[in-house]
Amino acid sequence: MENKKSNLKVLLTTIAILVVLNFAGNFFFKRFDLTADNRYTLSETSLNIIKEVKEPLYVDVFLEGNFPGEFKKLQTETQQLLEEFKAYNSNIIFQFVNPLENEDEREAVMQSFYERGLTPLNVTLDEKGKQTQEVVFPWAVVTYGNKSTKVPLLKNMLGASTAEKVVSSVQHLEYAFANGFNTITKTKEKKIAIIKGNGELDDRSIADFLKTVRENYYIGPFTLDSVAKDAGNTLKALKKYDLAVIAKPTEAFTDQEKQVLDQFIMNGGKTLWLVDQVNMEMDSLMETGENLAYPRDLNLNDMFFKYGVRIKPDLVKDLQAIPISLATGQQGSATQYSQFPWLYSPAVYSESKHPIVSNLDALKFEFTNPIEVLKNDIKKTVLLSSTKLSKAVGTPVEINLNIVAEKPDFKEFTGKGNLPVAVLMEGKFHSVYENRLLPFKESSFTPIGKENKMIIVSDGDVVKNQLDKNYQPLELGYDKWTNNLYANKEFMMNCVNYLLDDNGLINIRSKEVDLPILDKEKVTEDYTFSQIITVGVPIVILAVFGLVFTFLRKRKYSK
Repeated sequence: MENKKSNLKVLLTTIAILVVLNFAGNFFFKRFDLTADNRYTLSETSLNIIKEVKEPLYVDVFLEGNFPGEFKKLQTETQQLLEEFKAYNSNIIFQFVNPLENEDEREAVMQSFYERGLTPLNVTLDEKGKQTQEVVFPWAVVTYGNKSTKVPLLKNMLGASTAEKVVSSVQHLEYAFANGFNTITKTKEKKIAIIKGNGELDDRSIADFLKTVRENYYIGPFTLDSVAKDAGNTLKALKKYDLAVIAKPTEAFTDQEKQVLDQFIMNGGKTLWLVDQVNMEMDSLMETGENLAYPRDLNLNDMFFKYGVRIKPDLVKDLQAIPISLATGQQGSATQYSQFPWLYSPAVYSESKHPIVSNLDALKFEFTNPIEVLKNDIKKTVLLSSTKLSKAVGTPVEINLNIVAEKPDFKEFTGKGNLPVAVLMEGKFHSVYENRLLPFKESSFTPIGKENKMIIVSDGDVVKNQLDKNYQPLELGYDKWTNNLYANKEFMMNCVNYLLDDNGLINIRSKEVDLPILDKEKVTEDYTFSQIITVGVPIVILAVFGLVFTFLRKRKYSK
């Protein structure tokens, strides 16, 4: 009787504790991430973004179907991350969909995905030596109200294995979804001016960049031609913008135009300079076969020097080069093309951990110039550099397509590389017209600016997209001649996000994830042994445990 009362007391106490804990759980919320790299711990930025989701936000993930183990891993990581988002906001609703499940609609679905920019990936499924081809759509589509945006789940990495791409992509997942959520839930606030009037790239040449930027920011052309008539009002109008993008000017800036840009910077305006200091174009070279590269005078040298850098009128020649396609013969009526490394087009990788370039794939540069970093009070971060096997070539110099047949001498490049080609500068800039006669009178002239940021890239073509045969813009970074996709678009958007402090999104990119992936070759070699370890051993352990448990039970109750 005493035992029954004791057991009842314990039961009632346990129930009471569970009720209290359950009640307290309605007021206190805490999730625990037991992974070593905290991969499931959402950043403060992500949490702030999803707090603004006040109505259902739908996520359709197309990672469903029959595909290799690496993609299964990406699928699992995506699901777990979305579950984490949902745990903090129940308005986030997601589902995994196989878009090619219905064979009768396969072609129509694939065509519609192509039109929406959701390009598929052909993968090889290998099961016990039998190989089959499968189509995978590593994308998600996020919908909120009447707005939707696409989210890439698999990062492009030139020369990387699928497993390496998956590891890199998992590190990028939180940023990809947080950026997607931010795009469709946030009201546009900041304004970007695309500077015109000095021979900059036309809208068609930067169409994909403009299209992508427009999703998050107000954007408009700003012509400096009016400076000559009314410099004061031109500066006043430019100050209404948060960022100015100067994309490959080819004509010299007047002193009045420079003062407008300088005072925009002194008053806190961010700038993204994409400047070629050498006159040389790939299109004209492909037409003539040879051309003369010579320095381009933009009248910006004193301005950059005052801020803390100098763009040299040289060309970077790098052994780690982007290939170009050249006609090498004729087969029947068709022209035969071959690919050759083009040393004046460096494939630029970053070793920096800065959020702008962290976990970034190769970028395509073209006739870029080395940047000399000068000493002053401005903090400078080299974002991108050429490789150690590169060198600067002085100009003027004749460039000929025949150099692709020449065998480079490694000695010429040794010890001359690691030339900066993109630099971030942060601090209080001093005006180029400090203690100088002003080109035009300005009552509000500021000699020393506010805390500010600017990025200088010594290649205007880094933002230039190619055109298809119908002269329609292709995706920024895509090279139609080699069918390679470079990371130019991601780099440009990272620059814009960082300069505009876009909700701290850029900082999520530096997240490090250690994702173990099975070695497929070893698994194939030791397939039977792997089966025994993964399937047989647990069964044996379970059987031994059952026998021991039965033996002990019989021994106990047989007495």
